[in-house]
Amino acid sequence: MWRLKLRRWRWARRVELPAVIAAAWAAPLPLASSELRDVSFLICDAEMSGLDPAKAELLSMGWVRVEGLEIVMGSAEHRLIRNRRSVGQSATIHQLRDCELREADDITEVLSDFLQAAAGCVLVFHNARLDTAFLDRAAKQAFGTPLLLPTVDTLWLEQRLLQRQERPIGQGDLRLGACRDRYGLIHHSAHNALTDAMATAELLLAHVAKRGPGLRLRQLL
Repeated sequence: MWRLKLRRWRWARRVELPAVIAAAWAAPLPLASSELRDVSFLICDAEMSGLDPAKAELLSMGWVRVEGLEIVMGSAEHRLIRNRRSVGQSATIHQLRDCELREADDITEVLSDFLQAAAGCVLVFHNARLDTAFLDRAAKQAFGTPLLLPTVDTLWLEQRLLQRQERPIGQGDLRLGACRDRYGLIHHSAHNALTDAMATAELLLAHVAKRGPGLRLRQLL
């Protein structure tokens, strides 16, 4: 966590932190030695209009908390984000249409609520590199800083697990659905931000259970 603290310190010297960022960063970070049942996780997913953060937009976000290694259903949130450009052909993937997004929430409002929910939590994504690239770009535009929150990537966890088992990794084997299949988790409808966040939460818990008791946060980071 010291690298994360250092990056926050450097950004705080460069810009005046907005209140919502300052509050999120002020929340105590969990220790890397913490048992997982003592860690608050916020499982997240986002839908975008493309794969390039410089050209595409965030269209929706979903998140849900995991406390004591149990999903907190009442914490689930699904937010649509007002788009500036047409979603184009990406609508065939996420099923979000321009007419639904014109009256949706502004990205700054959604990020503010997300940061409040994320304070003191470890974020969890499946393919964190993609989601955080979009979120950090949006946060820089809205608040002048990236999010800089501790993050776990279930795709990376599954990749490491397969490598330790010396199993070949084929094309598509690290997709969320394929990872869930290896644990016998039920099929879910992909490309809805909240549905995918819930699916990622179930995958995280299945992964942790497979690796056995006594797992510490450092082993996921």
